[in-house]
This record gives sequence, structure tokens and C-alpha cells, in this order.
Amino acid sequence: MKSQVPPRVVQLNSDPNPVTSNYPAVLAYGFRPFFLLAAIHAAIAIPLWVAVLHGFDLPRTLLSAPVWHAHEMLYGFVAAAMAGFLLTAVPSWTNRRGYAGAPLAALVLVWLAGRVAMTLPLGLSPLWAGVIDLAFIPLLALTLLPALLRSGNRRNLAFIGLLGLLFASNLHFHLLGAVALPPLLLGMNAMLFLVTMLGGRIVPAFTSAALKDLGIAARIRRFQPLDRAALFAVVSVLLVDLAFPDSLYAAVAAAVAAALLAAQLSQWQGHRTLRMPIVCVLHVAYAWLPISLALKAAILFGLPLPGSSWLHALTVGAMATMIIGVMSRAALGHTGRALVAPGAAVAGYVSLTGAALARVFGPLLMPSAGSLWLVMAALLWCLAFLLFLKVYAPILWRPRIDGRPG
Repeated sequence: MKSQVPPRVVQLNSDPNPVTSNYPAVLAYGFRPFFLLAAIHAAIAIPLWVAVLHGFDLPRTLLSAPVWHAHEMLYGFVAAAMAGFLLTAVPSWTNRRGYAGAPLAALVLVWLAGRVAMTLPLGLSPLWAGVIDLAFIPLLALTLLPALLRSGNRRNLAFIGLLGLLFASNLHFHLLGAVALPPLLLGMNAMLFLVTMLGGRIVPAFTSAALKDLGIAARIRRFQPLDRAALFAVVSVLLVDLAFPDSLYAAVAAAVAAALLAAQLSQWQGHRTLRMPIVCVLHVAYAWLPISLALKAAILFGLPLPGSSWLHALTVGAMATMIIGVMSRAALGHTGRALVAPGAAVAGYVSLTGAALARVFGPLLMPSAGSLWLVMAALLWCLAFLLFLKVYAPILWRPRIDGRPG
């Protein structure tokens, strides 16, 4: 096998063109407000959902509690984190100044308006609530697209395509009357592809750099045919789910993708990163991808497993863990700090992993205690993001410690 590192990886710890302005620090770079909002949303939304499930009489909204939970995790929490990442990565990819100030504030307000429209009983019609909710993804794409086109950076146009899939999923959701979960599967699969594509770039690259800094002579082996096959297999999962959902074909596609992703991850020396939690957490996140797809395949092949186990392995295990890992690294690197996760942040990683384990495997071990596992997972999830906010809210709100703009 040929050992190599891709020539172009996502940069999360450098500012080639820092923003120079008099804007408040929280609006000085794209990651700042959106990472903060993603963590706040995560810490609030789950307790609200669990409270409703346990009989608390909260004001009724357009959506039932399970549908609101699924929608807001994708278009509230995940969309905010993805916006923060792209608004920070695109300037690095295209060698342009970062997004800041009034345009960034406008994006934040549109995201907030969508969350309010879908959550609070404002008396809005489903049409107007949908229009407000749908506005954020196209506006984000239009903000990013000119820089990508001017730079000739065709490779990263895939992220615009992912935003298109997310928008299509949300549009389908609203066209059905915002009452059904199946349309959101397209958005979930888009996030599956995102974590696969992004993780395939950053996990081996960051691991190689971290091991080198520690003086560990370990080569990260990259076998490009395997990497391409794993990514193609995930695309196949998405396409088969569109054409033949919940079918034998979908089961086979999920099983093949799980095997290829597991083989890919095995090359990346994850066991050597235990002393580097800020890198290890990315390996943990990526490991949940084959776990989620293996569970999906098992369910579709007829094994008596909870139908939502694979979905929570994907969302809580892979997506949320990758998000908290990437947000941690970017917040440190882009504010002039060393890429070393503080103790409270590491405790947050552990707590989020515990939430994923409880939500996915708890009901398998003790089906009669389903409600207990749900509450336990919710508490661990909230603890993870509260710990993130304890460490990173001051970092995201205040100027860089090295005095540089951005």
C-alpha cells in the first residue's frame, strides 16, 4: 500500500487572511457565532424535547415533539455547526478574507429566525414558518459560492452540493406539511456523506501532524482506492435510500459501506492518539460511521433491534462527536491558542460518547428501561455541551489572545 498525505486538507488552525475590522469579536469570524449557537442550541433543545416526552405542558408548536426534535437537531444544531465550519474553511481554501461583520450578523439572524419560527407558538401559518426556516441554507450557499467559483476551487464545490441536499430535504419536509420524519432521511444521509468526506481528509492528516509533534515515528497509511471506495459506498447508501428505502438493496449498501469505512479507519493509527484527546475524539466520531451503518444493515436484514439505534449512532455518535471535535480544534487554532483540549473539554468528549453509548446500546441491553436510557443519554449530552460552553464560550466571545484580528 502506498503511504501518502493528501496535498490539500481542511485547515482549521490558521488564518491566511485575517479579518481587520472594528466588529465585536463574536462577529469577527464565521466560526465564532455559529459554534456558540450550535452548542447553546444543543444544550437547550434536548432538555425541552425530553420534558415534553415526560408530560411537561409546553406551548404547542407546528410540530409534534419527535418531529421537532429530529428537525431541529438537523436544521438547528447541525446547520449552525456546518455554517461555522464552512464560513471558516472557505477563506482558507480560497485565500480570501474571512466572513465577518454585517453579512455574518445577517446569517446569524436568519438562522435564529428559523429556530424561532419552528419552535415558538407565534401564530405563523405553516407556509410562512416554512419560508423563514428554509431561508438559511440558500443564503449560506450564496455567501460561500462566489469565493469558491472565483478561486477555481472545484473540489470543494461538493460542500455546496451538500447544502443543496439539505435544502431539498427540508423543502420536502415542509411540502408534506412538516409532519413526517422520512423526508429528513435525505438530510441525514447528506450528513453521513459530509462526515465521511470531511473525516477522510482531516482525521489522518491531523493524526499524522500530532504524532510527529509528539516524536512518534508512525506513518499514517493511506490507500487511495480504499478511500475512494468508502466514499463511493456512502454515496451508494444515499442513492439506494432514495430509490429503494428500507429494502434488501439498502441493507446490502449499508453493510458494504460499513465494512469499507471500518477498513479505512483501521489504517489511521487511532490507538496512538489516546494522549491527544483533541485528535482521538475525531477517531471516535469516525468509528461511529461503520457502527451506524452496520446497525442499519442488521435492522434491514431483519434482526430484532430498535429501529432508531442506527440513526442515533449516526447522529449522536458520528455527527455530534465530529462536530464537538472540530469546533474544539477550530476555536483554539483560530484564536491563537495551542491545540490542546482543556480538561473540561475532554470530559465533554467522554460525556458525549457516554450519551451515544446509552442511547444506542442501552435499549439493547435492557429494553424494559428505555425511558431511563433516554434520560441518561439526554443528561450526558447536555453535560457535554455545557462543558464545551464553559471552556469555549469565553474563547468565542473574546478577541484572539495574540492580538491578531479574526
